[in-house]
Amino acid sequence: MSEQQITAEAPPAPPPEWTEDRTDTLRVLWQEGLTTREIGARMGITKNAVVGKVHRLGLPKRQSPIAPKEPSAEVIRLESLSSDMCSWPFGEPRTAEFRFCGRTAVHEKPYCPEHCARAYVRVTKDRKGQSAAA
Repeated sequence: MSEQQITAEAPPAPPPEWTEDRTDTLRVLWQEGLTTREIGARMGITKNAVVGKVHRLGLPKRQSPIAPKEPSAEVIRLESLSSDMCSWPFGEPRTAEFRFCGRTAVHEKPYCPEHCARAYVRVTKDRKGQSAAA
């Protein structure tokens, strides 16, 4: 290769600064419920830059688009829970949002079929011999 064919790559542009206007734009887009990827694309930054700034600003957390969303039926509090109802908990204890599933429980189990499937996992022969560190 000749020296004329070799071209130097330009250094990457420095990340944009978080001016008051850019921070306000981030707040508005966050409030609108856009994903971090979409906010980043609109603002010309990475989604990780969005996540970091949102965290530093202390903006309210939102439901993860990856996490499964549980059905939001009737709110079942501890005092309303009976032995034939699923006692799978949702939310943080000691908060107003804390509740239980409340669907019909499997006979002689504390959970409904869906939550039993999550709570009771059978260990296969292949997994019994493996150590936790493997």
